[in-house]
This record gives sequence, structure tokens and C-alpha cells, in this order.
Amino acid sequence: MNITEERMQPWRVELRNAIKAKDRTNMPRVQMPAQDPKVRCTNNEEVNFGLTPEMAMEEAKRCLDCANPTCMEGCPVGIHIPTFIKYIEKGEFLEAAKTLKETSALPAVCGRVCPQEKQCEARCVHLKMNKESVAIGHLERFAADYERESGNISIPVVAEPNGMKIAVVGSGPAGLSFAGDMAKFGYDVTVFEALHEIGGVLKYGIPEFRLPNAFVDVEIENLRAMGVKFVTNCIIGRTITIEELKADGYKGVFVGSGAGLPRFMNIKGENLVGVMSSNEYLTRVNLMDAANSESDTPVFLGKKVLVVGGGNTAMDSVRTAKRLGADRAIIAYRRSEEEMPARLEEVHHAKEEGIEFMTLRNPIEFLGNEQGRVTHVILQVMELGQPDASGRRSPVEVPGKTETIEIDEAIVSVGVSPNPLIPQSVMGLEITKWGTIVVDNDTMQSAVPIVFAGGDIVRGGATVILAMGDGRKAAAAMDKWIKNN
Repeated sequence: MNITEERMQPWRVELRNAIKAKDRTNMPRVQMPAQDPKVRCTNNEEVNFGLTPEMAMEEAKRCLDCANPTCMEGCPVGIHIPTFIKYIEKGEFLEAAKTLKETSALPAVCGRVCPQEKQCEARCVHLKMNKESVAIGHLERFAADYERESGNISIPVVAEPNGMKIAVVGSGPAGLSFAGDMAKFGYDVTVFEALHEIGGVLKYGIPEFRLPNAFVDVEIENLRAMGVKFVTNCIIGRTITIEELKADGYKGVFVGSGAGLPRFMNIKGENLVGVMSSNEYLTRVNLMDAANSESDTPVFLGKKVLVVGGGNTAMDSVRTAKRLGADRAIIAYRRSEEEMPARLEEVHHAKEEGIEFMTLRNPIEFLGNEQGRVTHVILQVMELGQPDASGRRSPVEVPGKTETIEIDEAIVSVGVSPNPLIPQSVMGLEITKWGTIVVDNDTMQSAVPIVFAGGDIVRGGATVILAMGDGRKAAAAMDKWIKNN
């Protein structure tokens, strides 16, 4: 049949496309290879190996290239998902990476730590056909890794410098995403970081077996190549105030200082030696070499470690404890496993590594010895009651039913609160009762016009990709605001 004949019979085209789509929906989803659980528990190397080019191209074929790509609706940074996947299908891997970087400042990060199963992959049309979604996260990671390993790293195009200075408070995902977009617009961007390492929670909060620091550094160097400057060991609100930045000629300030203030349960014995927050535990291990007994701030290497909580930070903490030599590493969570907010992959990996799950258990008291060190925990047995305001079933106590287990270390991961320094040091900011900065949801602009904010300082504890989405939204809005004022 020639082209003219095919055009005369459009039903043939529809039939061919339907057959093609059916074939793609019947293809099995690629399974990313990983280290053997027994081996990876003894090292800090990345768990997942990533996809080979052949695996990536095969998985990319499953994308139906929908006329209305609903997957994009689930992406807070607006990645054009079908485009980058089609480049992978054709073997044009560098073009795929370039497409990702048009909207994402951190593709290698997002491909590893974003909860795709709740975002882009949750909107995949395959799910409507009772099939597994396209492995968008695996493909994003592949494209970013391929570009890095090839040495042919593309730098996004930036506009001509406009001479206007912009300050960013915090070098976490919100701040880095904002900085990248503002650099593209031509602004002179400086990121101020309180710690000695750039990356915020990406460095201090996520272990290297899940997100290697070297890969974060490559993303940061890309931003440097775009003209973004970084200042470490600088606490905005103490070292420099917002007013001083304004006086120094900064036209706008984006606050992405995160939520680094840990919450505790306020139960008896919580001040015993050996009980600490996951923030402290992970920061010391990830940034301060605390697993090394010769370091300035060594951490106790517990053998019977209890981690309280059910989120990704709790999983990171308990899996870190396992790698640091714990014989028994336990998750205690007051709800059921089905309600755990942690990524399904992290729960799966934790189980493979021998982590014990004590669900429907809630600590009510830590017990210690005469030296003041924790030795046991009393757990209240719970059951699920009526749904709470969020729709989740509220855990309630089973009267008179408790369990006491022996531990020598406890890590509390029950949530975080925003860093209070900026809210307390900037006059005129509107603050919620939870300590978050109030912003306009469409622009991320605060009650102090020069100050925009996003990420955990606005949301409380949230995900990397939501913080990045806030950064992008704030950059677009600040650019418009500056041009109109």
C-alpha cells in the first residue's frame, strides 16, 4: 500500500496504531538490578545499579506517547516526560538528558529519590488498563547518569546577564531549583548555605546508599557553570540579615531554609543517652564521618537499634543503623504498614535487608540504667480506629496491652518543624502556628514583597520534588515581579 492509498483509508492507520499500543501495554515493566541484600548491608554503596542502555530502550518502548500525557500532570517541575522517553527509545540519550534539564535542575537526584509511584507514574495511562506504569523514574535516572558518565554534559542556555542580584537562603532542592531558573533568566544568583557542604537535605539527610554525594556534586557544578555562586558557613539571619542583603543591592530573596528542627514525642526517658533525632543521626553520619571512631563527633554504633516512624527518613535511619553493625534494627510505627508514607521501594529494600517491622506499636517510655543510658523501650500496642481529618484511620491504644523490648539506641523520626531563624529575624513575615512562612500559593511571595519562599519552610516536611516545584514557581513569579516594579 502506498502513502496515498493509506491516507484514503484512515481506519487502517487507526487499526495499526491500536495494535501497536496493545503490543506496548503487554510488555513487562523493566526491573532495575540491585546489590544482593546480604552484601549491601555491609557497605554504603548505592543499592540500585541502574538500567543498561538496552534495558532503558526496551522500557521506553512501553510509553504510548499519549496525545494528552497525564503523567506530566503529576510532575511538580513540569518535565516533558514523553519527549525525553522517546529520545531514549531512539537511543538519543544525550538529547533525553538535555530535555530533562530544560525544567529540572536535579535530574540525577529526582530519578533516585522522587516518589514517582505517587506522582508521574501514578498518572500513567497503563494503570487504567491494569498494567504497570512506565518506569519514568528509572528512565530519568538512566538519562542523567548516561550524560554524566559520557563526559558530554550539557549546560542549559542562560540569558544575557541583567546585572540584578538575587539571594537564595539554603542549598536544598528548593533553593537549587530556584537558583537554576533565575540563572537562566539572566540574574546574578548567590546561594547562602549555613553548613559547610552544598546540597542541604540531599547531602545531610539522604544516605549515600540511596543518593551518592558525588552525583549531587555534579548537579551543583552544572549550576556553577550557569553562573550560580555559593557561599557556605553563612547563616542568613545571623551572619547576614535580610535587611543587609537588601542594602547590598539584592533585588529579591528566596528562602528555602527547610525544616531542620526535629520533633520529639515528649515521653518519659526521651532525654536518656542513646536517644536522638533522625536529623542529628543522619547529619552526623552523612556529613561528619560519625561512623568513624576517630572523628570529632563519633556516633554510638548500636547493636539493638529502634527507629520510631514510618517515613523515608525513618527508613534511611534504620537502614543506616544496619550498615553500621546493628544486629537488630527495628522500625516501630503506630499505624499499619499499608499507611506508611515511605516509598514502597524503600520499604521493600528495608525488608530485604532484614529490618524488623513492628507496626501498630507506639513508644510510651524509654528505660535506662544507672549511667543514664537507654536500655529498653515500652511499646503501646495500637489498633486502627476511625479515619482522621486526612482520611487515614487514626491509631488508638489497645487498653492494657504493651510490649517491652531491649535496645541500646533509639532514633526518633516523627517529623520536623521549620527552621525558626528566618521567620524570627524578618519583620513583617506572616507565620503559621506551625512556624511555616505564609506565601501566596500562586507566586510563593510572602507578606514581605522582596521575600519569596518554598519547600519545607512553607510546607513543613515534604518531598524533594515538591520543594523543587516551589522553587520553579517562585523563580517565574519573582522574575515577573521584579520586571513590574
